[in-house]
Amino acid sequence: MPLRTTLLKYWGYNKFRPMQEDIIQSVMDGKDTLALLPTGGGKSICFQVPAMIKPGICVVISPLIALMKDQVENLIKKGIKAKAIYSGMHPREIEMILNNCVYGDIKLLYVSPERLQTDMFKEHLKKMNVNLIAVDEAHCISQWGYDFRPPYLQIKEIKQYLPNVPILALTATATPDVVDDIQLQLGFKQNNLFQKSFERKNLTYFVLNKEDKLSYLLRTVQKLNGCGIVYVRSRKKTIEVANFLIKNGIKTGYYHAGLEAKIRNDQQNLWMNNRNRIIVATNAFGMGIDKPDVRFVVHLDLPDTLEAYFQEAGRAGRDELDSKAIILYEKADIIALRQNFENSYPEKEFIKNVYLSLGNYLKIPEGGGKDLGFEFDLRDFCDHFHFNIPIAYNALKFIEKEGYISFIEDPNTTSLLHFTINKEDLYRFQIANPSTDNFIKTILRSYGGVFTDFVKISEREIAKRTNADEDKVEKMLDYLSKMQIISYYKAKKKPYISYPIQRISENDIFLSKENYDFRKINAEKKMNAVIDYVSSANRCHQQFLLFYFGECNNKRCGKCDFCLERNKMEMNEVEFNFIVNQIKPLLKLKYQTVEELVQKTDAEEDKVMKVIQWLLDNDKIEKVDYMQFFWKARK
Repeated sequence: MPLRTTLLKYWGYNKFRPMQEDIIQSVMDGKDTLALLPTGGGKSICFQVPAMIKPGICVVISPLIALMKDQVENLIKKGIKAKAIYSGMHPREIEMILNNCVYGDIKLLYVSPERLQTDMFKEHLKKMNVNLIAVDEAHCISQWGYDFRPPYLQIKEIKQYLPNVPILALTATATPDVVDDIQLQLGFKQNNLFQKSFERKNLTYFVLNKEDKLSYLLRTVQKLNGCGIVYVRSRKKTIEVANFLIKNGIKTGYYHAGLEAKIRNDQQNLWMNNRNRIIVATNAFGMGIDKPDVRFVVHLDLPDTLEAYFQEAGRAGRDELDSKAIILYEKADIIALRQNFENSYPEKEFIKNVYLSLGNYLKIPEGGGKDLGFEFDLRDFCDHFHFNIPIAYNALKFIEKEGYISFIEDPNTTSLLHFTINKEDLYRFQIANPSTDNFIKTILRSYGGVFTDFVKISEREIAKRTNADEDKVEKMLDYLSKMQIISYYKAKKKPYISYPIQRISENDIFLSKENYDFRKINAEKKMNAVIDYVSSANRCHQQFLLFYFGECNNKRCGKCDFCLERNKMEMNEVEFNFIVNQIKPLLKLKYQTVEELVQKTDAEEDKVMKVIQWLLDNDKIEKVDYMQFFWKARK
């Protein structure tokens, strides 16, 4: 089936976005391919279209459970058979999905990178007719990337089972070093990069130093048209800022990972349908959201990396109409960013102590706990051992990265049910146990496919249909499970921790350089890049971002706050740079007066004076004693 026919049939588009068709054709030709497309560039189409055209199944590796679930649901709505496997699923459910991928007609299988190394997955993978390996968020494979995840390094190993299957790696944000490292770590036969420019001509970046950020935010959203996103760092702050805007007449919602799934979905839908004009959110919001008419994105707190900022800011203006990305900051925010960095990398001895305390808290002896899961209250745990919550949380994440635990913070799973016996045996069971007959019939009428697959069920809905309360429904489901009539897994609503391996002594805990030392060094560099971005007074913001991502020959955007100040000088960039290039070596050599600079510069006096004033206002030069200036040294 031709590419565009497939695109139209399943996605309803009659043409591809820029570069999509070239990337797809590269994959169709069997070439390992790296696609670097900015946020909103349509990366998923690049593997979903060839997956539908080529015989067999596409394996999609993604670290984001929420995004996997969202894409699978959207594909199913389009009539495409897709499944996802991720942490927290029951082994029996995973086995059924993998069998379906081997013997059934599943077209896309989404898996987390950790899943690749399990014996069950590898044995089934050998039997699958895989047509493509898609690696989403491919920057995670590079230790130089902003979200390095060591399990991604194992992806290359599965190639030994699939030597002739092409790999398509996709990411929205990668520096030149990361681009090279991705292709190296994935074992590309030859480098093959498709890269769309990071330049967004319709998006204007502003960085504004404001002490009263809330007041300025209010004035800004009152002036701007359309809907927007306001990003903050803490869950508590999403509610506080949303309430502030609501009190001032702005229809606003809030979103963070700690909300129940229904509340999150309601808040998201109110904003998506323009019933709320603004949504205040943590960085948990936005992945998989494709709202084209976002006119502004405001950051009230500094992001951890420019890669994260570029993705979040890039959610504005996807319809290619003029939009704004604004950072509001003050000096305290830089201090807070540095403190957050320190909290994110607890001392190694503290991490080991948290592991010891966790085992004691959950009452797991050394040598025990393997494959067991436990509900987990982080606040109670920290209160019990007098730990600082953010630091203990980050310690748990390091322990998880090393594979000692699995920490599911936001399960919000759905209850699952599967009949383990055939219809004839079930009928005989109903005859022998008449008290279960009506209950079983209600389930069979309400849910299809229960004999061939796990299906999502709602205890509340079953209770309504059987005129019983939810507690009785759960007891009946537990009874049928014990009788081995069904497999029933109750939804998990609270965070929980499981042990993929037995508990070991804290003295045996090993923190690898890849997981700790390299990450810390890299994270500090990326934090400093954010500080440089907001502190820089001598560069167009878009130029700064494009240079960071390896695009060096770009002109000023002419629209950001930096450029607007420069535009007031009424001279073009060539004239400005000509004067600066003459003034700079003079001021580096010795102190100079205005008169001396004017005399030694081949330009009109008025223009020289404007450049001197601009350099002074932007902290490039300094005035000493009586009207003498010198060039400030940069650290």
